Amino acid sequence: MVRHGESPKEGNDRTRGLTEKGYLDAGRVTDIFKDEKIDAVISSPYIRSILTVEKIAQQIGQEVLVFEDLKERIFSTGNNRLADKELNQILEKSFLDPNFSLEGGESNADCQKRAIKVLKELLDTFKNKKVVIGTHGAVMTLMMGYFNSSYDLNFLHGTLKPDIYRMEFNEQELLNVQRLWYERISDNQ
Repeated sequence: MVRHGESPKEGNDRTRGLTEKGYLDAGRVTDIFKDEKIDAVISSPYIRSILTVEKIAQQIGQEVLVFEDLKERIFSTGNNRLADKELNQILEKSFLDPNFSLEGGESNADCQKRAIKVLKELLDTFKNKKVVIGTHGAVMTLMMGYFNSSYDLNFLHGTLKPDIYRMEFNEQELLNVQRLWYERISDNQ
């Protein structure tokens, strides 16, 4: 799982790209995977996710495979990013009540259900393969939380932009999770 790099705070949620720092970090993300023998690169349809992982796909001579249902959780009607304060309030309510949603938005339960359906299909399709998934903070946390409840709101608040988590599966059983971005940052300090 590769959470996207830093993106502008304003603009359409679907089409926002990356900041200068986001592009630099995307290059660092690509470097982390250069010796990993990646079989496929998959992403949310949101531009910031695609931009964060597209060079990995280029490294292996493939296109990024885009799955609509890996998009970030829909928090409300409209396509613009919510202010941090408002978003944090929604997240707190959502993690206390997985069925909570604003009008026009989706709940954690609904988001998790649609994303897990895709993830399970990917686990079957790419069995015994290495796959990079370009993703977002909330939907990534919900997917990881499906397999292990310790991936919760506190986990989400502790993630970075970008961030990388290697998840190892046996069939559809999560065996291990290793944070790669944190380790990479520590190596450079």
